[in-house]
Amino acid sequence: MMHLSRNRYILAGMAKTPKRPRDPNQLAKLITDLATGEAGETPGSPANGKNPAAVALGRLGGLKGGKARSEAMTPERRKEVAKLAAKKRWSKQLIVKKN
Repeated sequence: MMHLSRNRYILAGMAKTPKRPRDPNQLAKLITDLATGEAGETPGSPANGKNPAAVALGRLGGLKGGKARSEAMTPERRKEVAKLAAKKRWSKQLIVKKN
């Protein structure tokens, strides 16, 4: 795993990090940029043109949304939603790769 905190790139399978390019030439360029410190900010950071205040406000709403929705529901409705979610989760079939 390569981690350069200055550039905030992690070349591993962690969530919310940019994926490595599939093209070997682009991957080589990314590694070179990381090694020399020339890599830019990661996508989704405020440096890519987003207003940092708007980003913070959106995150704040996302943090309290589920709890507020749960409190607004009646116990019967929560039970109904939980049953639907469990049914959907368990209805998915596993795909087994055969040789």
